[in-house]
Amino acid sequence: MAIALDEIIAGRAPGEHSQAAHHRFIITIFGVYGRPAGRALKVSTVVGLMSVLGYEPASVRSSISRLKKKGVLVPQAVDGAVGYALAEELEPHMIIGDERIFSPRSQGANEPWLMVSYSVPEAQRKNRQIIRTGLTRLGFGTVVPGLSIAPAHLRAEVMEYMTKHGVTEYVDYFASEPIGPGGMRQRVAQWWNLESLESHYREFVDLYEHEVAKWSTHTSTDLVSLRAAFQLYIPLLTHWRRLPYLDPGLPIEFLPDGWMGIRARRAFTELHRSIAPLAAAYVRREMA
Repeated sequence: MAIALDEIIAGRAPGEHSQAAHHRFIITIFGVYGRPAGRALKVSTVVGLMSVLGYEPASVRSSISRLKKKGVLVPQAVDGAVGYALAEELEPHMIIGDERIFSPRSQGANEPWLMVSYSVPEAQRKNRQIIRTGLTRLGFGTVVPGLSIAPAHLRAEVMEYMTKHGVTEYVDYFASEPIGPGGMRQRVAQWWNLESLESHYREFVDLYEHEVAKWSTHTSTDLVSLRAAFQLYIPLLTHWRRLPYLDPGLPIEFLPDGWMGIRARRAFTELHRSIAPLAAAYVRREMA
């Protein structure tokens, strides 16, 4: 189960060593249209949907095979045809992810923080890497080596991760409130790489903000429109689902003026409202 969870989490990691786009798109398709986990999709349907996004059947089938080996997907026939479903054990994690992706919460300036302290014997340094990687991919900032911080509402996610990976014995959790004079704005800038984070938000804005006006007034529901909505929605959602994990909901009061994350969230929210129903209608046609 930990391997399957890692595959889902790794799909949110940015950078040149992240998963290939088509692989992440498949995870997105199952995460949206194969839910709740256990609802199977025909392989032929997934291949057809991915072809609309410009990917060859061979690469799609290869990624499905990899996801099966990782335990993310399990075989399940659909009307006598070959199909796959998300492993049902992933559903609690997917539900938490839905909330973070579609309804991201920002920490209030006066709310408590979650501190995670960990100490791992040298002989167990593999577990140290598991803990460090998980904290980073869940959006924690680093105070000092062995001590990480995040908004307190991430408690359930981080505890799930540590439990699934069997490393709870090395980890302690504390609720923390800043005391004394200010300085949290400066501290947040030290604990998180805000320059890098804002560049990811800016990239998202550059790619998708111009689509908002077009789709907010779009009324056609013909096949061409449904297909175009799907072609935009899957890359949009795949790109966006990384960002709430890089930014765990940092208080706006502690972020630089003109924070690009506000524009990025607005663009995603408006596009999601406009095109998600059209994309879903297209998928239903393909599944029929």
